Amino acid sequence: MEDSIFTKIIKGELPCHKIYEDDRTIAFLDIHPQVEGHTLVIPKKQVDSLWDLDDDTYTHLWNVAKRLARHIERLKIRPRVASVVMGYGVPHAHIHLIPIGSEAELKQPQDTESPVDHDALAAMAEKLRTNA
Repeated sequence: MEDSIFTKIIKGELPCHKIYEDDRTIAFLDIHPQVEGHTLVIPKKQVDSLWDLDDDTYTHLWNVAKRLARHIERLKIRPRVASVVMGYGVPHAHIHLIPIGSEAELKQPQDTESPVDHDALAAMAEKLRTNA
């Protein structure tokens, strides 16, 4: 299997705005966020579908996502943090954590055409960074 963009991030071949990492997972900001703080939580092991992860990795990934969502909620970026699993875009299992103030924010499309604002992402990553 060819390395996904996420595997290249894990290997350090591509940069990211990381907020958390342990021996099995990494979490970083989406470069085209739906809203500020939009975070991706991924296993370091490349598996296309979340449902194909082994049980231990699957459970660990969701436990990390829960801790990060609680952390983001405590920072009061928005009242809630939604979790979304779509299974498209990148052939590497991942969970989106999206701070939202309403369902409408969750439904707005990502703007993948605008230039990436690395300064804003770096500032948000600094705010969100944690050892969870």
